[in-house]
Formats: sequence, C-alpha cells, structure tokens
Amino acid sequence: MKVILLKDVKGTGKKGDVVNVSDGHARNFLIPRGFAKEATDSNIKTLKHQKQMQKRKQEEELAKAKALAEKISSITLTFKSKAGEGGRLFGSITSKDIAEKLKKEHKIKVDKRKIVLDNPIKELGARFVEIKVYPEVSGKLKVQVVAE
Repeated sequence: MKVILLKDVKGTGKKGDVVNVSDGHARNFLIPRGFAKEATDSNIKTLKHQKQMQKRKQEEELAKAKALAEKISSITLTFKSKAGEGGRLFGSITSKDIAEKLKKEHKIKVDKRKIVLDNPIKELGARFVEIKVYPEVSGKLKVQVVAE
C-alpha cells in the first residue's frame, strides 16, 4: 500500500515521502497513529502543492537574507571606549554589544549567537566581523573602536 508520511518514521522514511509499505503496517500502525495517510491522487496533488509553496517560501527567505547581508556589509559601527597604553581597552566589546548597537542605530535585529567573534574585541582599531544571516549567507560588518 502506498502512503504519504506525515512525520518522520524510523526505518520507513521522512516526512513528505511517498513510500510503499505492507497493508497491515499501514492500517494498524501508521494511519491510526497519524504518521501517514493513504496516497490517493488528491493527497499526492496536495503534497506537491505544499512542497512548491515551501520551496517558494525558502527562495523568498534566501533573497531577503542576501539583501540583509549586503546591507550589513555596508555598515560601519563605531564604539567609543576608554583605552590604556598600547591601545588596550578597559573592558571589551562582545557580540552582545555589537548586536545591541546594530539594533539601536540601524534597526537591524541580529541574534548575538549569529555574530562570529572568536574572542571579545580588546584593542583599538578596525576589524571585520562576520554575521551569519541565513545558512551559507553571511555579511561582513566593519567594527571601528576608537578611544574616548
């Protein structure tokens, strides 16, 4: 019997797959528990339509993410901080500080975990910080640290 899986089923397949299983397995386990539904022509058409809608939504999100990455790449954030000899800061600038300033000054909300910063910034000068906007899409934000 052909069924469309509504959830991931170990040993059978992933959500959205059309699989051929034994009649007993489908009628006694998959369908009653809501893991699958029978693969009729109308159900298959509905599944194809849902997959097309999902693909279109992902493409739109990708386009928005690329536009945001370009916008981020054109921004320069300037932090003023007290510094000692040799350009060492008293304190540091963390990914949280960068996210807050980006939101405050440019109205761009970015999760601090998406900012790739190996160590907090502890020296004066400029550097580029990578911000992951979407899987495989990131922007380079210029961070300028100047002395007060």
